Amino acid sequence: MKVRLSSIGLCLVATASWGETLQVPDEAPAWMHLGAVLLLVLHIGGGVVGITSGAIASTVKKGQKIHRSSGRVFFAAMGISYVIAAAVAPFVAHGQRPNFVAGILALYLLVSGVSAARRRNFTTSYKEVAGLIAALFVTGMGAWFAYHATQDPSGTVDGSPPQAFAIFLLAGTAALIGEIRVLVIGKLSNVARQRRHLWRLCASFFIAAGSLFFGQPQVFPAWFNDSLLPSLLSFAPLAVMLYWLYAVGPREVRAKTSVKAAHERTTM
Repeated sequence: MKVRLSSIGLCLVATASWGETLQVPDEAPAWMHLGAVLLLVLHIGGGVVGITSGAIASTVKKGQKIHRSSGRVFFAAMGISYVIAAAVAPFVAHGQRPNFVAGILALYLLVSGVSAARRRNFTTSYKEVAGLIAALFVTGMGAWFAYHATQDPSGTVDGSPPQAFAIFLLAGTAALIGEIRVLVIGKLSNVARQRRHLWRLCASFFIAAGSLFFGQPQVFPAWFNDSLLPSLLSFAPLAVMLYWLYAVGPREVRAKTSVKAAHERTTM
C-alpha cells in the first residue's frame, strides 16, 4: 500500500518533485495499513481545512471574531498536517531529508507566529531560545543541502535541485535575525509583535499553499494546472503579507498621532 505525502512548500520550484510514497508491505499487519490511511487522511484533511481557514483569516479585518476563530482553526489544522509530514518524511521509501526540514520550518513559523499574537506584552522567554535553535537548524540545513546538491552527480539532494532550498535560507535567515533581535533587546513593541505574527503565519501559509497547488497537480483538472491559477493561489499569501505589513505601521502611527492631538487639545 502506498501513501502519498505532500511536498511541504519547496515544490514551488518547477523542477523539484518531492512527492514520495510511504511503503507499507502487503503482508504487514492490518493496523499498519489502517495507520497509514489515518495519517494520509489527517495530513490531507488538515491541509485542506488549514488552507481554507487561512484564506479567511488572512483576508478579513484583523482582531475581529471571525479572524480569531479562523486563525485558531488554521493553527490546529496546519499543525496536525505539518507534524505528520515532518514525522513521516524520514520513513518514506526514498530519501526525504528536505521534506523533513520543510516540515520543521513550516511548523516553527506557525507556532512562533501564533505565539506573537497571543503575547500582548512580548518579552524574551525560553520560546525565543528554542526559536533561535530552530532557525539555525533550518538555515544551516538549507546551506548544507544547496552545497551538496551542487556536488552530487545528480545535481540534487533527494531529487531537489539547489534552488529549491532558497526558502530554507531566506525564511530561516529572516527568522534567525528576528530571534537574535528579540534576545538582544528583550522585548518587542506592539507594531513589531504584529509584524512578527503576520509575516511568520503568512510564510507558513505560503508553504502550505505551494505544497497543494504546485505539489499535488494530480488532484486538479488539466485546465487548472495549465492556467496561472496555481501560481496566483500559491503566491497569494505573500501578497497578503506585504499588504498587512504595510498597513500595520501607518495604522499605529495614526493612532499615536490621534492620541497626541487629543492630549494637546485637552491641555490647551
